[in-house]
Amino acid sequence: MTDHADLTALRERIQRIPGLDAAALEAEQIALLGRKSGAITELLRRLPSLSPDERRAFGAVVNELKVSATALLDARREELNAVRRRGGEAPDLTMPGRHRWTGAEHPVTRVTDEILGIFRELGFAIVIGPEVETEWYNFLALNFPPDHPAMDLHDTIYLDALPVREEQGVGRLLLRTHTSPVQIRTMVTSTPPIRAVMPGWVYRNDPFDASHAPAFSQIEGLAVDEGISFVDLKATLVHFARRFFSADTKVRFRPSYFPFTEPSAEMDVGCRICGGVGCPTSKGTGWSEILGCGMVHPHVLQAGGVDPERYTGFAFGMGPHRVTMQRHGVPDIRVLYEGDMRFLEQFTP
Repeated sequence: MTDHADLTALRERIQRIPGLDAAALEAEQIALLGRKSGAITELLRRLPSLSPDERRAFGAVVNELKVSATALLDARREELNAVRRRGGEAPDLTMPGRHRWTGAEHPVTRVTDEILGIFRELGFAIVIGPEVETEWYNFLALNFPPDHPAMDLHDTIYLDALPVREEQGVGRLLLRTHTSPVQIRTMVTSTPPIRAVMPGWVYRNDPFDASHAPAFSQIEGLAVDEGISFVDLKATLVHFARRFFSADTKVRFRPSYFPFTEPSAEMDVGCRICGGVGCPTSKGTGWSEILGCGMVHPHVLQAGGVDPERYTGFAFGMGPHRVTMQRHGVPDIRVLYEGDMRFLEQFTP
């Protein structure tokens, strides 16, 4: 009879069949079950020379090996044929499993929702407006003079081929350059007191670099009521900054100019990227501008149908992309647009 170690080695050889490629599989078929010199065939030829008792026991073992080898050979052959029909390669069972991307909100979306939530706590409603506007809503009603540089082609994307409907006001159609037109639309359709925040996308004819993008999101804010002053503006925005970033966030206001507000200011926070030391993002100052603001100009109130003798108001505008850069220490705004999963998966909860 065949040695027990030989049978064990044969069983181990049969168990390796599922890992064979097509060429090796055919060779193994012949080596195990070939009519002339197959290993299992040779064992079957020994049966007649054994006694009845030995033949019964040995025959059961050899038959088990033959059935097992045949089943594994057939299964592996079918598997390889299926792969061939798909036009692909056989799977490498030793490779690690593929990483499954877990879906999550974009960090700018999260920041936008958080900003809106803070202002809703302060009683501001959320209002949206169209992205295609007229010169009247986008510029003239906001106290821009007709020859203002922002109205030039090198800053604004015009849609001259589209007709202007009467209800949209006068002037050419354009992709809005800010969400400020929603201020006018809100005042026209509402009666003070008004408190509203207006999120949305805006478009400018800007280069795509580390701190600028031709399309970006913006959040505008407007409050109109009797007796509103710059003190209310500062208190509201300082509360927002310290609620959003941290209670010890440093805040400063710098005089500025916007056609639609007077007086106007820029609001800076201590740079979160460099900790106030100075970096390219903060232009070496240690401060980062996050929004522009000011008291609503009387001409803008008039354009919105609000009596400037009775009411005053404040307005502000910020870019959630830049606020996101400060929140998460992102030095280049382009990272927030590229959709690189290696970056975005850091924000997966």
